[in-house]
Amino acid sequence: MSSGKRPLVVCLLLLMVLPGTWPSAILAGSLEKQTHELAAELRCPVCQNLSVADSPSEMAIQMREIIIEKLKNGESPEQVRGYFVSRYGEWILLAPTRRGFNWLAWLLPFVAILGGAGIIVLTIRRAIKRGHGPNADASRPLDPRYASRLEAELKESER
Repeated sequence: MSSGKRPLVVCLLLLMVLPGTWPSAILAGSLEKQTHELAAELRCPVCQNLSVADSPSEMAIQMREIIIEKLKNGESPEQVRGYFVSRYGEWILLAPTRRGFNWLAWLLPFVAILGGAGIIVLTIRRAIKRGHGPNADASRPLDPRYASRLEAELKESER
């Protein structure tokens, strides 16, 4: 083979090899990403404050392997999520589904914040109406004993 054809042969070999490896690398990356995303949505039954993605427990490792296996078998993320919900109940989901009674869990924090802000506004308005606002004491006359003592001390400090 002449030296002028070597780069061409190398390029042809790379073109033959790369298309076979890129899709599998891309799929492996997406499978890994899907597994991590699904595991991040599931609660670890052992470490209940951690997701399956973050938990170091043996149970979480097994659950991640099940997720990978099910995704490799062609199941959709919804099917995998449904598998764990059917097995453990909705408790296994870190975020409750947005339907039925679960809407209360999604809306209650916002209602509490709005209610708290409303109570603060009403309290401030009432305080202003009663004259207990920040400048309410400025218009009130001083006690004559303190007023005379204050004047005496001011005169003394001016000397």
